[in-house]
Amino acid sequence: MSTLADRAEEREERAGSEGREGRAEERAGGGGSARPVEVADGYRAGRTLPLRVELVRQLKRRRTMVMGGLLFALPFILLIAFQVGDPGGGGNGSQRISLMDTATTSGANFAAVNLFASAGFLLVIPVALFFGDTVASEASWSSLRYLLAAPVPRARLLWSKLAVAFGLSLAALVLLPLVALAVGTAAYGWGPLQLPVGGTLPVGTAAQRLLIIVAYILVSQLITAALAFWLSTKTDAPLGAVGGAVGLTIIGNVLDEVTALGDWRHFVPAHWQYAWLDAVQPQLDWSDMIQGTSLSVTYAMVLFALAFRGFARKDVVS
Repeated sequence: MSTLADRAEEREERAGSEGREGRAEERAGGGGSARPVEVADGYRAGRTLPLRVELVRQLKRRRTMVMGGLLFALPFILLIAFQVGDPGGGGNGSQRISLMDTATTSGANFAAVNLFASAGFLLVIPVALFFGDTVASEASWSSLRYLLAAPVPRARLLWSKLAVAFGLSLAALVLLPLVALAVGTAAYGWGPLQLPVGGTLPVGTAAQRLLIIVAYILVSQLITAALAFWLSTKTDAPLGAVGGAVGLTIIGNVLDEVTALGDWRHFVPAHWQYAWLDAVQPQLDWSDMIQGTSLSVTYAMVLFALAFRGFARKDVVS
């Protein structure tokens, strides 16, 4: 009996030793004899949290609908303002004509004026909202840890959230000029783009310039987007991330007005936010838009990298 017991004990020790060696090889990541890590049948990390699922979730949210409604209504509000007000009340013959003074000349001008009126602040809000609310809202609902336990890889979660936020921001920036172009054309007719400095641009060229303007505004908003996204990975309060991004954007606009800063203002993103006005000149000038784009992309890459790095190490408890 003692011999049988000894043999059984030896087999248990041998099995335990082999199990420890196998786990050590798995942790080391090498060795052909290491057993693969067991996962659920059919699980693919790249298929977790599909973009269409995240997009549908975000589109159904009330804040998305409200923001879309505001952007859709803005051209009608400006149309009423121009109809009620005095089109020639903005100045006299001795003053230089601005872009705002050309709003009623054609649908293209009306679309450009809508972008001019909203680029400084209104278009900042949807970008900050879509990027700042994306991760922090999951934490505030106490659903973030359950997403990660699904399991959704952290990088996959951020990329899905980031792609949907970028798509919604692009849709918001495109919605405004499209509605404004339709409303302006119905009210003032289809015609060339009247330039503030004099002269006109043909309809085809005007359409290209409007596309350039929208593209540049989107790129210039990347800093706000990246800042809001980074704050969203740091806090459980969506309003904190959105408000922080909007607040810092406003501070940048204030700093750009301080002429005592001199050339230091060139490093303030707000300094280049209206560089797209060079697109409504007879000759398209890219110099300021290139500088604004390089500054915006540089800041955005740093902030997005900080967001991914910090979230990968974050202890998610909400």
